[in-house]
Amino acid sequence: MSNLPDEAFRDTIGTIDEGGKRKFIFPKKPSGKFYNYRKIVSNILLAILVINPFIKINGNQFMMFNIMERRFNIFGFPFWPQDFYLFVISMLVGVVFVILFTVVFGRIFCGWVCPQTIFLEMVFRRIEYWIDGDRGSQSRLARQEWNAEKIRKRLTKWTIFFLISFGIANVFLAYLVGSDALFLMIEQGPIQQASNFIALLIFTGVFYFVFVWFREQVCIIACPYGRLQGVLLDNKSINVSYDFVRGEKEKGRAKFNKKEDRVLTGKGDCIDCLQCVHVCPMGIDIRNGTQLECTNCTACIDECDHIMDSVGLPKGLIRYASEDEIAKKEPFKFTARMKGYTAVLFILLSIFVGMLFLRTDVQAVVLRLPGQLFQHKGDKISNVYTYKIVNKTMKDYKDIHFELIDQKGEIKNVGKQHFKVAKEGISQGTLFIEINEVLLESDKTKVKIGVYNGSELIETTTTNFLGPRSFN
Repeated sequence: MSNLPDEAFRDTIGTIDEGGKRKFIFPKKPSGKFYNYRKIVSNILLAILVINPFIKINGNQFMMFNIMERRFNIFGFPFWPQDFYLFVISMLVGVVFVILFTVVFGRIFCGWVCPQTIFLEMVFRRIEYWIDGDRGSQSRLARQEWNAEKIRKRLTKWTIFFLISFGIANVFLAYLVGSDALFLMIEQGPIQQASNFIALLIFTGVFYFVFVWFREQVCIIACPYGRLQGVLLDNKSINVSYDFVRGEKEKGRAKFNKKEDRVLTGKGDCIDCLQCVHVCPMGIDIRNGTQLECTNCTACIDECDHIMDSVGLPKGLIRYASEDEIAKKEPFKFTARMKGYTAVLFILLSIFVGMLFLRTDVQAVVLRLPGQLFQHKGDKISNVYTYKIVNKTMKDYKDIHFELIDQKGEIKNVGKQHFKVAKEGISQGTLFIEINEVLLESDKTKVKIGVYNGSELIETTTTNFLGPRSFN
């Protein structure tokens, strides 16, 4: 979607030099309206990100993704392996929402919401500006010999970065194993909780490596969403865009000369100051058009608006706009493609909400024991079954028992008739169902079983009951 005839810039990456080695970027410290908005949004999201795993609703952690035990909590709703279909649908809803959002607003998620960008630009980079200074100071410090000043600044920065990485790793671990397990590790110490402590050290090392060295390479190389946007974007998607019509005009961009009238000379409003390039954390030139590396962070918008204001030209040379809006002056339209994604999102949301309402806190499964036939017990027929009860809640059920609901008969549990199912626990066992032979309508009768906690019906399930013959 470039507007320039020369597409050579697409063959290179701003973070790699001609020899193929890593080239570190020292972006200018951003400032301006959008940057201030981003700081507010980032602070709110950081607070949510840190607090989430320590909030509990009805005893359930607000957000948890325990992959090892296949237990997930989303907005306080627990998802067990038996609820995996719900988790899959919720992930599909998220994917479709991100796709729709990208088709409409481009890669705005990366610049405003992505944790990688928020931590890098709003935490680590700001500390770096505080210790190392702005763009010029950072560049000079990088080339400077290892003297007392450089050693002091590097050790200070790296120590602070390590401590923050360690803090992020603790929060990340709370999402994966649960905040209770994290507090237990702190209470018992690293020796008794060796596996969790080793995981904590690994996460700390990964975050430290990412934010000290790898940085923007995550967005360029590792993140699949950056590749996905190339498929999703079109000329009607709203991106951070350079107005090439206004910026180039007939004669192209040129340095600013306050003594000349740029309208009469036919020169564009872009004064070729390169400030949009210097402030870009990805090291790209937004004037080349939409690029894979651009995260829509708006730093170039703020910087360009400042320059335009300084030279007395209208703001908005770089702004949120679609290419069709710039080239053809077409206003934004909700296209058929966008409507299609919206319809899919609405359908998935409806299915998900419906399944949430049908979901129960207790799941019971009663199955006939394989290979076992029915037995005669006087005038009664007996079948043997295995049962499994899953308690998905954070409360104990202390008086669980079974009763037939739509059939006269008796359920005899092997062991105690009334038993306990602990919170987030599973109870399994064997039971017999006995029904008078004259009450059976066929050789296979479907029976409905109620699972009670005391007098409260908490779940129902069905199973088949076999008899000796068919009755008419």
